[in-house]
Amino acid sequence: MESTNAQEPGSRAGDAPASDHERDRLTVPQGLAALSLDALASVAYGPEAIVVVLAVAGSRGLGFTLPVTCAIVVLLAALTFSYRQVIAAFPNGGGAYAVAGRHLGRRVSLVAAASLIIDYVLNVAVSVSAGVAALTSAFPGLYGDRVWLCVLVLGLITAVNLYGVAESAKVMIVPTVVFVVAVFAVIVVGLLRTHPATAPTHPTASATSTVGVLLLLRAFASGCSALTGVEAIANAVPTFRSPRVKRAQRTELTLGALLGAMLIGLSLLIGKFHVAPNSTKTVLAQLTDASFGHNAGFYIVQFATMVLLALAANTSFGGMPVLTSLLARDNNLPHVFALRADRQVYRHGVLVLAGAALVLLIGAQGDTQALVPFFAIGVFIGFTISQVGMVRHWQIERGLGWQGRAALNGLGAALTAVALVIELVAKFGEGGWLVFLAVAVLVALFEGIHRTYRRIGVGLHLGEVPGPPQPRRSLVVVPVGAVNLLTREAISAALSLGDEVRAVTVVHPDDRDDQDAAGTDRVRNAWNAWHPDVPLTVLTSRTRSLTRPIVDHLRAVGAEDEHDRLVVLIPEMQLPRPWQRLLQNQRGAVLDRAIRRYTDAVICRLRFRIDVPR
Repeated sequence: MESTNAQEPGSRAGDAPASDHERDRLTVPQGLAALSLDALASVAYGPEAIVVVLAVAGSRGLGFTLPVTCAIVVLLAALTFSYRQVIAAFPNGGGAYAVAGRHLGRRVSLVAAASLIIDYVLNVAVSVSAGVAALTSAFPGLYGDRVWLCVLVLGLITAVNLYGVAESAKVMIVPTVVFVVAVFAVIVVGLLRTHPATAPTHPTASATSTVGVLLLLRAFASGCSALTGVEAIANAVPTFRSPRVKRAQRTELTLGALLGAMLIGLSLLIGKFHVAPNSTKTVLAQLTDASFGHNAGFYIVQFATMVLLALAANTSFGGMPVLTSLLARDNNLPHVFALRADRQVYRHGVLVLAGAALVLLIGAQGDTQALVPFFAIGVFIGFTISQVGMVRHWQIERGLGWQGRAALNGLGAALTAVALVIELVAKFGEGGWLVFLAVAVLVALFEGIHRTYRRIGVGLHLGEVPGPPQPRRSLVVVPVGAVNLLTREAISAALSLGDEVRAVTVVHPDDRDDQDAAGTDRVRNAWNAWHPDVPLTVLTSRTRSLTRPIVDHLRAVGAEDEHDRLVVLIPEMQLPRPWQRLLQNQRGAVLDRAIRRYTDAVICRLRFRIDVPR
């Protein structure tokens, strides 16, 4: 395993001035804002999920809120320290995917990747819809426009992330700080207050019999929704500034400490103020009321919660593009997902994530509850695989104190596996089985792409030393439409590419023979007047087809076997302004598709810049 103190390649000790690329990467505060909003915002619904389950057993059941929360925080601590080790062992990111790929086999790693991708997409949809739901609760008149509001919020977050990871993090820092400070203010004021400022809803005295183990396990599993997002930092280590490992580890520990403290603090307030579920008021809102009263402080906390829930989607935009880039690197996704834009953004991963979330939001009509049954199952698959993989990692590495680390990861694996089983059983009838189906479909897709790349590699003889290059006689055919500057540039390029160059054009006369002859003569006369020393073949098409005559001509030329290679050079204009490009006829693309489909010719599409006067 790589030491956490090892200096990374290309990095310098300390915080040296960042290069242009480094300025587009994350610091620790920016990492918290870009990659931890999902986990931090979960305190708005995680404790409530515990209370809703335990309320079935009445006041006695609600008395177990703190023990259940403590168990979740223990799991959070195990996950935090485990992912801290994952960051050190896998500095290129990938989280559960990277761990499983090295220690549990390729197929298991694909399952981990698929589950994480599903969770990332669901997190975006749930976070955006929950934020919009908070807004429409404050302003009921907007409820009918909730779907369009979801689309608007998703579009804004996507645009910010396309601009750059660091830039998006800077936007998120202020609302993150406001939310964290607001929640801790609720906790501190509430713990110091002797009596609640506003009396919260009290639980009924019904169902106060023995609290069963199954109920506690269900409450534990439901409350574990607060842990979604703790893996995002380990998945996105490459997005941090150098030294990346240290910054990512500090961010992970800071997230674990903040989240654990907020969960414990809120559970203490739940017990102190005897808070119970309320259909019209969230648990966090009740606690805020009890601590501050129904004043400006209450509305600040609610507004901060609403904003952070909407922005929590940014966690997925920070983690999933890095994960898809690693999948592309391993030939499990198209290689375009590994390409970065100027601001170190994996643009295609961002766009696919936004598109998938958009489909879910529209399909669910912006209803958070329609998406919640699918949430958190996928991430616990990744949690469990990551923990098991790290146990295997310690068994192989056997460094100093490896038994303790393996035991910690083993405990985490057992807890997350139990939570996963309970999550699946509790949500199976609500559509939880669809998550497993989606994982299977994604794994099959990854496998299909990998097989295709492997076959392409065989066709390219990758890994073999090719024979010496050999000269080949090439015939270059240039489709032309008229005699102009574009034609001259195309013929000039063709003369430098092949041993022989021929031009071909298609005329579309009417049925009368005299017009046929006139059309043909007009083209020939213009060509002969130019006199380029390149023969021109005029093809006639009475059906006004452009592609059929050229395809038939190329087949006939290819059958002559006078040349080793047939090349078709398709000239196109590169106009200076985008709106001008909309006026082009796209004949080049049409010819390209037809020639590729029906012939074996090598196609060369060249764009020549044409200056258009203002």
